[in-house]
Amino acid sequence: MSTSNLFKRSKIYILLLCIVLAALVSTIAFVNRQAKKTVSSTVLISEADEVTLAVPEGQRIPEARIPSSSPESVSEAVNSSVIEKITLPELNNSDSFLRESLTIISSDSSFIRWISKDDLFRRAASYFDGLSRGVILNKIFPLSAPEGNFTTHKTGDELYLNAGNYERYSETIDVILNVDMALIAEIFHSTRPLLEAAFAEMGYNSRQMDGIILQSIEQILSTPIIARPISLSHESVLYQFADPDLEELFPIQKQLLRTGPENTQKIQQQALILRDALLNP
Repeated sequence: MSTSNLFKRSKIYILLLCIVLAALVSTIAFVNRQAKKTVSSTVLISEADEVTLAVPEGQRIPEARIPSSSPESVSEAVNSSVIEKITLPELNNSDSFLRESLTIISSDSSFIRWISKDDLFRRAASYFDGLSRGVILNKIFPLSAPEGNFTTHKTGDELYLNAGNYERYSETIDVILNVDMALIAEIFHSTRPLLEAAFAEMGYNSRQMDGIILQSIEQILSTPIIARPISLSHESVLYQFADPDLEELFPIQKQLLRTGPENTQKIQQQALILRDALLNP
């Protein structure tokens, strides 16, 4: 074989080698990107309860600062029962510690059932993360299911949400209203390092954690109060709000609308108390 042919063939081999290497590098880079996306969007609660959070890529994470509480601001009741010079456990062993603190706040059987799950701090972090984007993660904290069946009524050709549906949420509303939000804020301040650790596992820093929590509260406070009958559409299996402005609300806001204007105002009042207690320790 001539030197010229050998040279041409070697050039072809080199070109093929470059193509193979480029393809290999691209594949590795793609796999790494996918792995990073999976790690950042999945929070492992337990083997039986893996929750995937659909966080839009490139979404801006809110940042804020919730001021720390001072010893003088802690009430004697809470100081003696919840946060009296406590030594915090490790995150993996914190359930009984947090559950004991929370049962001091409420002994309601439904509330006790809500907090009976494992990995409470991780669940709380995931729940706030979803709530800040208007998403209700029922799998993480399964609240009491509405009682009875969803009902509607017609006036002429118009389909409306039946006001009787509002009573279906009475159990959940009552539990939330009986929770002392000021004490919830005290527990937040006293156990903050554990909650920060749970948020850090999702890739958030402390200021992002504060921003997410405050934005979660804002999702509730910004829900409109609709006193008039709410019209519905039933073009598919599920009912939807006929008003496109209402239908475009976040899931948590639409859920609040379904509880009725009075219940929404009650929940918003609790949210206000919690926000004020967090920001004014």
